[in-house]
Amino acid sequence: MINRQRLVDEFVSLVGIDSLSKKERKMADYLLQKLKDMGFKPYEDDTGKNIGGDAGNVICRVKGSKERPALLLMAHMDTVVPGLDKKAVIDGDIIRSDGSTILGSDDASGIAIILETIKSLKEDNMEHGDIYIAFTVCEEGGLLGAKNLDLSKLPVDFAVILDEGGPIGTAAVKAPYYNRFKVTFKGKAAHAGIEPEKGISAIMMAAKAMASMPHFGRIDDESTSNIGIIHGGEARNIVCDACTIEGEVRSIEKDRIDSLTNEILEHFKKTAEEMGGTTRIEVETEYPGFIIDENAPIIELLKKASETSGIPLNLVSTGGGSDTNIINDAGIPAVNISVGMEKVHSTEEYVRISDMEKACHFLTAIIKAAYSYNY
Repeated sequence: MINRQRLVDEFVSLVGIDSLSKKERKMADYLLQKLKDMGFKPYEDDTGKNIGGDAGNVICRVKGSKERPALLLMAHMDTVVPGLDKKAVIDGDIIRSDGSTILGSDDASGIAIILETIKSLKEDNMEHGDIYIAFTVCEEGGLLGAKNLDLSKLPVDFAVILDEGGPIGTAAVKAPYYNRFKVTFKGKAAHAGIEPEKGISAIMMAAKAMASMPHFGRIDDESTSNIGIIHGGEARNIVCDACTIEGEVRSIEKDRIDSLTNEILEHFKKTAEEMGGTTRIEVETEYPGFIIDENAPIIELLKKASETSGIPLNLVSTGGGSDTNIINDAGIPAVNISVGMEKVHSTEEYVRISDMEKACHFLTAIIKAAYSYNY
């Protein structure tokens, strides 16, 4: 049986651990010990060394009673800033931060839900197939933990990632491809007071290019773009000769994101040339998108779990990326389910205790559905 107070205590303990991206050492040590105390044999991989962090992914096998579809349960250990010295404030059914930092329910709630669900399974002696747990590092910093996870050591059939918002029962079955780009506009320096006409302002070049971008913000139901960083100039009295902007494009369809990215970058290049300048362009696909067919076996599991738990299933398309993108790209059917977190990545972040408790019941129902699933 799910223990509400134990779930709350675990969540509050997790929130109190500093765990910024690439600085998850304390969290990894806590979870390694926690899993050992539960009677398992967890281990840590070498991802930390590979990405320049201080900890690797924490991985554990929960042996099943019979050969059944094996499940991978995942949540990430890292948080965004401001994420140091977090303090959870319990107000009735709601847990929030004290307002000076994020709460860290993204993704401490996912971790707490997995731990409580597994404890409950053991206490209830519930039969289940093999379950593998992976608590990843540096999800917020580019999904680096998932990218470095050796899935050949995890013989699973399906994966459930606990890192989504929305009502409990929400499952992200579509997520976008993500391209990031960096464009440096090159102009010509000159003294801004004595001979400005001899200069070509890279800042004005970038400003004009951004102001007339062919695609910005919400492009369509499944595509977005944004400029998030601008750097340029060294002094007020110098016509700026270099200005760099950094941005992103997201879209569910591969052809669509390629088309949008090319149009935006060609526009930047053309604008610079029309103003007498040049551009240096860098672009990279940060992670691939995914689309799960509604008739796929993993959706059958979710529908069965919804039916037995009484929790309505809500299949959605998300605009964000998660470890789910990486796992699907590796050929393992994966969905991202809600843990109830709200207003994440802000100091107003909160989670409802009842939602986390409900998420434990939904996850338990998924595990039961996998155990009864016929290959």
